[in-house]
Amino acid sequence: MSASTTANLRHDWSLAEVKALFVQPFNDLLFQAQTVHRAHFDANRVQVSTLLSIKTGACPEDCKYCPQSGHYNTGLEKEKLLEVQKVLEEAARAKAIGSTRFCMGAAWKHPSAKDMPYVLEMVKGVKAMGLETCMTLGRLDQDQTQALAQAGLDYYNHNLDTSPEFYGSIITTRTYSERLQTLAYVRDSGMKICSGGILGMGESLDDRANLLIQLANLPEHPESVPINMLVKVAGTPLENAEDIDPFDFIRMLAVARIMMPQSHVRLSAGREAMNEQMQAMAFFAGANSIFYGDKLLTTANPQADKDMQLFARLGIQPEAREEHADEVHQAAIEQALVEQKSSEQFYNAAV
Repeated sequence: MSASTTANLRHDWSLAEVKALFVQPFNDLLFQAQTVHRAHFDANRVQVSTLLSIKTGACPEDCKYCPQSGHYNTGLEKEKLLEVQKVLEEAARAKAIGSTRFCMGAAWKHPSAKDMPYVLEMVKGVKAMGLETCMTLGRLDQDQTQALAQAGLDYYNHNLDTSPEFYGSIITTRTYSERLQTLAYVRDSGMKICSGGILGMGESLDDRANLLIQLANLPEHPESVPINMLVKVAGTPLENAEDIDPFDFIRMLAVARIMMPQSHVRLSAGREAMNEQMQAMAFFAGANSIFYGDKLLTTANPQADKDMQLFARLGIQPEAREEHADEVHQAAIEQALVEQKSSEQFYNAAV
């Protein structure tokens, strides 16, 4: 990134400025967002990621939106940490259907010392396939962050979820400052940041604006900014939340694009409830990343072939990334699998 380009990125957004973006006429907002988008990205390329739950359920956090929380009865079965080989098989499948980034999520408040060796082997194995690697494991300490970076983790996902002002209405088991501290550790380690939030939890316009301000006013913008639409799950406190207006959701994507012009803005959870027209408008507003596949951790996601059909109709191509030679990939994968044969690969991470 050149010095002149970096100088154009702002980290001093005010609430008044961001609200002014939100409330301008819809067509003007989308035109501004599309203009910014084209200055930094190919408007007809979308980065494609696949997300796998490597450990599901029984999370000690009380996030009111989450079916994996152990505080709520959502009918979700508690599962053990996936064995490393299974994760690598899923990553190979994701690559075969066109994903360039493989994201692994565990329902933890934070990883324990016994979890880390398995997690690090997953990172090494997926990285060896030529895929970008991403994980979301909850709060990290500095040593864990460094270990993940040394294993080759490219991105760490740690969402802020909402504004600091509204946060306490959604989560009480982890503070906002803890989330920001984890992001600081990630940045200091040299890894890239994936951080965004959720719309439709009862937040105000000020809350949406303040979430984006928190992200855009970080010393460096997150490389990936997922914008999620609440997926209402029976048994969670937000199962009866009021639906978000689709145009308000598109406005959030557009404002995120304007404020963080070089970040990938991800059209994330909630796509199952969006028709093709809404998704097309999201791409026009500056979204240029999606999760691809049949499932987003524990909730439905449009099937991969439906995504490719929509891409074809819109003239969109998956964003490519530079890869190593296939024989190098294969050798590294085989080595990673050999190293796992003598170790216990499947254990109860909830213990």
